[in-house]
Amino acid sequence: MIQQNINELEEKSIFILREANAKLKNIAVLWSMGKDSTAVLYLIKKAFNKVIFPVIHIDNGIDFPETYEFRDNLAKKWKLNLIVAKSEIKKEVSGFSCCGANKTAALKKVLNDNGFDGIIVSIRRDEHGIRAKERYMSLRDKNFKWNYKNQNVEIWNNYVTKIDKGNHIRIHPILDWNEIDVWNYIKKQNIPINPLYLSKNKYRFRSLGCTHCTSPIKSNARTIDEIIKELKSTKIEERSGRQQDKEKEYIMEKLRSIGYM
Repeated sequence: MIQQNINELEEKSIFILREANAKLKNIAVLWSMGKDSTAVLYLIKKAFNKVIFPVIHIDNGIDFPETYEFRDNLAKKWKLNLIVAKSEIKKEVSGFSCCGANKTAALKKVLNDNGFDGIIVSIRRDEHGIRAKERYMSLRDKNFKWNYKNQNVEIWNNYVTKIDKGNHIRIHPILDWNEIDVWNYIKKQNIPINPLYLSKNKYRFRSLGCTHCTSPIKSNARTIDEIIKELKSTKIEERSGRQQDKEKEYIMEKLRSIGYM
């Protein structure tokens, strides 16, 4: 896993956030309470001295108790403008009722209700093959469709283009980061984390979803330093603890093409 210069990554991410804020009128940020999206909240704090955007949690009601506790505590500490958007649990395209298209429907409603023209999402290219096709600024149409086969070439300092009414931009400030980069940044900045990432009874969560589609991995890593050390030698994929059928390339491609995060 190639380690990048964390200061350069931070600088670029902050530039992307400031560019989006300068060119879009009404931005929100998605927060899953995972390490990546919490690091993005911190980047926003650093870019603007506070989290200036509304923070959206797409909640299907079956996240881990630790996740809800972490959300409520940090929202209070950082004075977040938290919007909890409820997601229905029903059968959908991925074959699983808890996530995927259902969460996309909840996101679509909250964006339409609030008129958001930009949404900050904490995906990384190294997480999944289909996410590697994303841009720092990716256009979604009014139906949330993403044309991943026909995207504009991004030029430095020219990420955001004019968008038509009803469309929105997905902003991906940590697209170039990898998993170790995120943990190094969390360590450097002392960013709070969900306790589920730390080993308990020789198991921890490496990637966090809800209670229905996420499983822990075997691990003795009880500190951030131990997590970083573990990641430098492991051959286990980051999202191996997530529901595997949803992670298949064609399912994830279908989900992201209709607006999944």
